[in-house]
Amino acid sequence: MNRRHWVLSSAIVGLISIIPAGAAPTPSAAPAAATMNGNNPAAQGEAVVIKGLAYLKNSQKPDGGWQETTEPPAITAIVLKAFLDGPKQSSDPQMLDRGFNKLLQSQQPDGSIASDVLATYNTAIAVSTFAADADKYKGPEEKALRYLESIQWTDKIEGVKDRSKQVPQSDPNYGGWGYGGHGRADMSNTQMALDALHDAGLKSSDPAYQAAIKFIARDQNHSETNDQPWAGDDGGFIYTPAQGGSSVAGTLVTPDGKKIFRSYGSMTYAGLKSMIYAGLSKDDPRVKAAWQWVRDNWTLDQNPGMQFASATPNTEAAQWGLYYYYHTLARALRAYGEPVIVDSHGNKHDWRVELIRKIASEQHPDGSWVGRQRFMEDKPILSGAYAILAMEEALADLKDHPAQK
Repeated sequence: MNRRHWVLSSAIVGLISIIPAGAAPTPSAAPAAATMNGNNPAAQGEAVVIKGLAYLKNSQKPDGGWQETTEPPAITAIVLKAFLDGPKQSSDPQMLDRGFNKLLQSQQPDGSIASDVLATYNTAIAVSTFAADADKYKGPEEKALRYLESIQWTDKIEGVKDRSKQVPQSDPNYGGWGYGGHGRADMSNTQMALDALHDAGLKSSDPAYQAAIKFIARDQNHSETNDQPWAGDDGGFIYTPAQGGSSVAGTLVTPDGKKIFRSYGSMTYAGLKSMIYAGLSKDDPRVKAAWQWVRDNWTLDQNPGMQFASATPNTEAAQWGLYYYYHTLARALRAYGEPVIVDSHGNKHDWRVELIRKIASEQHPDGSWVGRQRFMEDKPILSGAYAILAMEEALADLKDHPAQK
């Protein structure tokens, strides 16, 4: 087995192998739905987060991290981010210091975090984590951020780490990020990199964002603004426009014989969020098209579109990458700034309340969450961190904009 080729989450599509069972407490066999306080979803959400963080705290390894020997440092980074964004009583300084010490051991002289095939993903998550405690970790954050900026596909020579990533603006890779050593850019790595830039405080006018807009537009099924020949018109997003295009959700053929790559949930929310971070307004036709896809496909029961990821459409495939989907959805909708979604049938959905209730119902009695094996979400550390971060986004938005009675 090649340890370099494994999947951390649905962000790392196509690199799948089996990772040994970890030393974390074994989660319960089935979730037990939490008792919901219908009049106070914020209180319910906070209780669920505290319980989830307790599970993660008890899962910290003797070396201070949360990853197994064969796993990347992004595991430790994403858990630390969950603690830093959560209630203070759920962590303690010694635990956090030990975790950061473990994470910093992976920083390379060029600023990357574990500069291997997953360098973009590891480094991006680490930047977001350092930024959550910027006063203490400003140095490592800036070093990692410079590395991340240097590996964006661009036509600029200055600051480019890898000249193979120097491409003209007509190249579908332009403006995106891919795996550290992979031959193409993709929307998953790109959205993680843009999360990092956003969390580090870079303005939307930054050249990295402006270059990224071109990649984002080419990843969207919106033929009005996408110059790729496969582009459809549902407004959703695929995995990558590079090398002729690709979608985990497969393809479909229109009545006139045109092959279109299917849009799916996690990448559409990734695209919506990335456009907002890059400074596009709600009136931009690309943003409006993505928002319409959200309205047409609103659900928390599955990662919509993913049901087509297998040879035969099925409900099992629809659950792949579900916790990654929740996290991306929560960040995107908070960035969009619309607490209530009116779906295409005219039904209103307060996404914060519905997300809190959904994730709470999936929590196991010991505080963990466990998803499907595909994309490594059967690992409770990873699924738990994604679930908690999604809840924390919803809770923060509820604090800013209380739910309507």
